[in-house]
Amino acid sequence: MQNQIPAAPADGPLLDTFGRIADDLRISVTDRCNFRCTYCMPAEGLQWLPKEELLTLEELTRLLALFVRLGVGGLKITGGEPTIRSDLPTLVRMFRNVGPELDVSITTNGLLLDRLAEPLAAAGVDRATVSCDSLLQHRFAEMTRRDALDKVLAGLRAAEAAGLTPIKINTVVIGGTNDDEVVDFAGWARETGYEVRFIEYMPLDAQHAWERAKVVPGARILDVIDAVFPLAARHHATEPATNYGFADGAPGTIGVIASVTEPFCDTCNRLRLTAEGQFRTCLFALDETDLRGPMRDGASDDELEALIRAAVWTKWSGHRVNHPDFVQPTRSMSAIGG
Repeated sequence: MQNQIPAAPADGPLLDTFGRIADDLRISVTDRCNFRCTYCMPAEGLQWLPKEELLTLEELTRLLALFVRLGVGGLKITGGEPTIRSDLPTLVRMFRNVGPELDVSITTNGLLLDRLAEPLAAAGVDRATVSCDSLLQHRFAEMTRRDALDKVLAGLRAAEAAGLTPIKINTVVIGGTNDDEVVDFAGWARETGYEVRFIEYMPLDAQHAWERAKVVPGARILDVIDAVFPLAARHHATEPATNYGFADGAPGTIGVIASVTEPFCDTCNRLRLTAEGQFRTCLFALDETDLRGPMRDGASDDELEALIRAAVWTKWSGHRVNHPDFVQPTRSMSAIGG
């Protein structure tokens, strides 16, 4: 007789069969985006979800309350681009009422932060992570298909003024595209005090055009920077990034998220909820657990909690990007939520 996987624990933290505790949740509030980044989606965009399929403010808040009850202490608000949801400050206030002690952050492209940073801070967002893949205006426009670098930089200044700090910058590094800018980004971190996090190019594009040859290993990025600005390691076990300060004590931090060449799956504590209520236990998951359907059909909190526990319990050991049988998720990053 084959050994059967025991049932998920009925109480305690959100545990999987590998002993990992999930306590960090990403909630996508929309699948729409006002950029068209080349490594994410085609120029014409994607087929967006109809409004009735999106979770309402009340549904999002109810699910967050369940996750908080199950031990989640960190919340990242994502998209698509979350700031294009007009009721976002209202939603943040509702989230904050559910978990006054939650660590609440937002990941955004920064385009609308110049006017939204202050309202979001007032509503309860603690800090902002802004995606920025080039400091050159022409290249930024090429990569995002939007001539908006100046607007994003203005948004960063507004975020800093509103206290959404420490500010993190997410930079996807693609070989032959922007890998020649990593030292410039490190210099920018020293000037601003930002934490610039270099992310390896991952197979999460809607076009399925990812090429392994364009992945720039995190170790190589660090070597290039260290040759100009010597680095000093600052490891943070609960973060996906391995962080480094500057040996000369300059402000700012460098981080590397080496998801492809050095996966950190064995310490992953992250969960994801898509804008239409699909629960994912891994960024690269091929299966999802529908929470919207049961919720709209009248499921109780205990029933929804059991679905969440069961999904987390069966979380796989790690993604298979480096295995020959790897299958890319059908969803792009914008539809999953960062």
